[in-house]
Amino acid sequence: MPEAYIPRLKQHFDDVLREELTKEFGYANPMQVPRLEKVVLNLGIGEGVADTKKVTAAAADLARIAGQKPVIAKARKSIATFKLREGMPVGAKVTLRKGRMYDFIDRLVTIALPRVRDFRGLNPKSFDGRGNFALGIKEHIVFPEIDYDKVDSIWGLDVIVCTTATNDDEARALLKGFNFPFRS
Repeated sequence: MPEAYIPRLKQHFDDVLREELTKEFGYANPMQVPRLEKVVLNLGIGEGVADTKKVTAAAADLARIAGQKPVIAKARKSIATFKLREGMPVGAKVTLRKGRMYDFIDRLVTIALPRVRDFRGLNPKSFDGRGNFALGIKEHIVFPEIDYDKVDSIWGLDVIVCTTATNDDEARALLKGFNFPFRS
């Protein structure tokens, strides 16, 4: 019987990182060790108000990046100045968990972030106080799944990494263990 696929970062967490974090923070129980919970990807499309085909194209790109089908986000309120009505599609979002989450973070850290133009590292202050980290990527084309020649518009992508850490220091140590390139 073939062995089940285990993502490289999950293996690294189980073999190395869990032990390092236990030593650093002195956890008594192995369940206290912070771990990744989920990664949320959000693609907001401002031009979606004028042309709903752009939202569909953005959702297709997000599906290629994430490896699973995104949900189309609809406007909750009508805003006359933006010509926006309630229920209009304005973006796409997807939540990654377990194996897909680890694979995405691996691709983000090793492939996508080094391709970002003028990249000087991630802001270490982008934590929310409860152990979650958010970053924005200005061009979604830095991911290898997106064919640059077939893209008609370039959109920004929000990436939110949710952890079980109780504070920012624990979450920062966890993400540093996954080779997140924080600037010093």
